[in-house]
Amino acid sequence: MMSLILIALGVLGAIALVAALVLYVCSKKFAVEEDPRLGLVTEALPGANCGGCGFPGCGGLADALVKAADAGSLEGLNCPVGGAETMGKVADLLGMAVANTEPTVAVVRCNGTCELRTKVCEYSGLRTCAAMHATGAGETACGYGCLGCGDCVAACSFDAIHMNEETGLPEVDEDKCTSCGACVKACPRNIIQLRRKGPKNRRVYVQCVNKEKGAVALKGCKAACIGCGKCLKECQFDAITIADNLSYIDDKKCKLCRKCVSVCPTQAIIAVNFPPAKDKKETAQ
Repeated sequence: MMSLILIALGVLGAIALVAALVLYVCSKKFAVEEDPRLGLVTEALPGANCGGCGFPGCGGLADALVKAADAGSLEGLNCPVGGAETMGKVADLLGMAVANTEPTVAVVRCNGTCELRTKVCEYSGLRTCAAMHATGAGETACGYGCLGCGDCVAACSFDAIHMNEETGLPEVDEDKCTSCGACVKACPRNIIQLRRKGPKNRRVYVQCVNKEKGAVALKGCKAACIGCGKCLKECQFDAITIADNLSYIDDKKCKLCRKCVSVCPTQAIIAVNFPPAKDKKETAQ
């Protein structure tokens, strides 16, 4: 009986030994060597895993950066959370140069406050922007404006956007905003956009996305862009275009002169972080 047990143990031991040898050979033959730079780059990234770079987390961006370095250029790759400082560290690790990218911030292109947009119906379904948008135009006469349910707030991992209960619109805290783009993706009406912060954080943009013709747009919201073209005629820098009854300001061409702001009949163009304009009477004195 004892001999049978010893034989069984010997057979099992032999099988285990052979299996171990096979696994060892396979591990050596099919081993995938990881580039040591990958770990260094991943460690240099902020670890937010927000997806704002267009890749599935910081690991995906790190892999893309290492491959891009091998190809000879990091152009087009950027970490919006870490910004220029992080990308500079990554470039140093990879022995590459990185282009200077201007910081951006999320802006809400809707000024349709509760006072400016007439409420035409009551929505009683699932209280999310995605659900409300899928079922119709929402509760106001503007089928392009903010729905006010806060999908953008829920999507933000940095507490950088909140709903203003008085206006019914989201507001971005530009000091906290990392430009990850999560709020942009969450908005079903494409109201939120990433734009350049601009010099001294000053920006000029059209705070409307309504593509209806003038009279129809105004019926939905008193602050809607009516595509009248006055801003286009006033701009000397070719920064404004009009398409589908809607004006758009190119932040790369805009010189922040604000002439378009003063001629807009519906005040649909907004200037952010500028000092208050001096009274003409005070200037004359």
